Amino acid sequence: MKRWSVDRMIQFALICTVAACLPRSDAGEKVEFVKSDSTLDITIDGQPFSTYNFSDDYRKPFLLPLRTPSGVVVNRPLGDASDADHPHHKGVWNSVDEVNGIKFWNENGPIRNVAVRVIQSGGPVGIFEAINQWQHPETGEPQLTETAVVTIHANRLLVYDMLFTASHVEAEFEDTKEGMFGVRVASSMKEKNGGHVVASDGSETTKNCWGKSFPWIDYYGTVDGKTVGVAIMDHPGNLRPSRYHVRDYGLFSISPFGNHAYTNGVEEAAPVRLKKNESLRLRYGMLIHDGDTKEANVAAAWDQFVSSTGE
Repeated sequence: MKRWSVDRMIQFALICTVAACLPRSDAGEKVEFVKSDSTLDITIDGQPFSTYNFSDDYRKPFLLPLRTPSGVVVNRPLGDASDADHPHHKGVWNSVDEVNGIKFWNENGPIRNVAVRVIQSGGPVGIFEAINQWQHPETGEPQLTETAVVTIHANRLLVYDMLFTASHVEAEFEDTKEGMFGVRVASSMKEKNGGHVVASDGSETTKNCWGKSFPWIDYYGTVDGKTVGVAIMDHPGNLRPSRYHVRDYGLFSISPFGNHAYTNGVEEAAPVRLKKNESLRLRYGMLIHDGDTKEANVAAAWDQFVSSTGE
């Protein structure tokens, strides 16, 4: 892990150099962090953007809420009594069923934070690192150690660069549709409530996009009378093209696992196995935006995502 940390710091420098040259972020805007014992508050240009919640009071860390540039919250709030299905869908999170037979997605297995470290704050790009352990629900033994480097651009493009290491035992990511990087959108944004789902090739609706691979998909709708959206992006350098688990009730996630599950058995399962101390790297992007897909220029944001992360 020590050698990877050196490589990471080199990568951070490259990310910051590239990001600083991007014309999409105003040089006057600042991404800043304020850390407490259980939260990392994030502001952009002095306005609240999001909070990374890593308290042990929850079964996993997550980002909530997420605000567009105009201040509209695009997440379903915690404990929403009017929209109470799937309580494990909290803000923005990463988890999966199953790892070593443990259902982390539905929180049977806890994901506990070990450390949160601010790497860069005060410029058009902010970066923090979160180290989380995916633990056995009975013994507490880590099944994975997740090192997530989260880069936040002032235009509200999030980049999750995640390294999963079989630090204590061998680990197997099994074939499942429940994963990996996701968000639960606000109730009024749901497709069933009038929201829209648009993929990079022009495909529309959850029916036509579910279980398929695209560079990006955008999910937009109306909150408090304003059109807002969330786009999720796949990185071409991931181990295989990821598929989207996007539903009309507001779930929106992406995962490289589940060949069998996403194709209803047409393709064979392709689990990913890590020997002890082996690692798997996954990168995903997310854009929080005002307007619809075209107004937000999601295609350009995907270019920004890829160019800022490299191959």
